Amino acid sequence: QVQLVESGGGLVQAGGSLRLSCAASGRTFSSSYAMGWFRQAPGKEREFVAAITWSGGMTYYADSVKGRFTISRDNAKNTVYVQMNSLKPEDTAVYYCAARRSTVVVTSTRDYEYWGQGTQVTVSS
Repeated sequence: QVQLVESGGGLVQAGGSLRLSCAASGRTFSSSYAMGWFRQAPGKEREFVAAITWSGGMTYYADSVKGRFTISRDNAKNTVYVQMNSLKPEDTAVYYCAARRSTVVVTSTRDYEYWGQGTQVTVSS
């Protein structure tokens, strides 16, 4: 029903920057969706990173990335971005894009209905 494709991951040195993209498609997708970024490191649970709503542009960030990451969206392109600055080794993880129908930001993994395949981000020490 909704397809999500992440891109932009890669290898970066500590202190560097990356921008991840999530392209959304599907005939049921609409501006009433909330979009989120999550990440999962080896041996750890998937954790919330940032979220945004299509309509109002409301955002919310995990404390661990606040001030370093910025989530945004381009409604015309149905694409969500996360700009990641001042990257740290502990940011290393597979980053996932997710979506669900909601007019407010959603931060819980279990509340998201659609998921992308993930993109690897590796930050060297």
